[in-house]
Amino acid sequence: MAHSSTRSFEITATPQQVMAAIAAVERLPEWSSAHKSVTVETTHPDGRPNRVRMTVSIIGITDEQVVDYTWNGDDSMSWTLVESTQQNQQDGSYTLAAVEGGTRADFSLTIDPKIPVPGFLVRRAEKTAIETAAKGLTRFVEKNFV
Repeated sequence: MAHSSTRSFEITATPQQVMAAIAAVERLPEWSSAHKSVTVETTHPDGRPNRVRMTVSIIGITDEQVVDYTWNGDDSMSWTLVESTQQNQQDGSYTLAAVEGGTRADFSLTIDPKIPVPGFLVRRAEKTAIETAAKGLTRFVEKNFV
């Protein structure tokens, strides 16, 4: 069964700075402790990642994933799971909007584990992913892209 979560948060940076940080997917392990390794396999013509292979470990479960990224300038990006050892589905996105003093980021994530996982563990994994997206990305952007 698929589970979805969303969260909005603000970052003291321009949408271009935030999207530059998001596009630096090979640096995900610097701000997301769940990401153990990330390899960009192919890029779009503009140089942004297209297909990415990664090892992710969350709530004690390690997953080897391949995801495809889609970019809409500095306004939004999304990814879709292509291969996974632990999931049937994963779709995520960031949508950015300029606000006074920075950028509002809307983060969305849908996951569907292959094996039955107790609801409380799925909720804990979702909470960890959402918190990492908000706090980890914010620190990473403000430290490296502002």
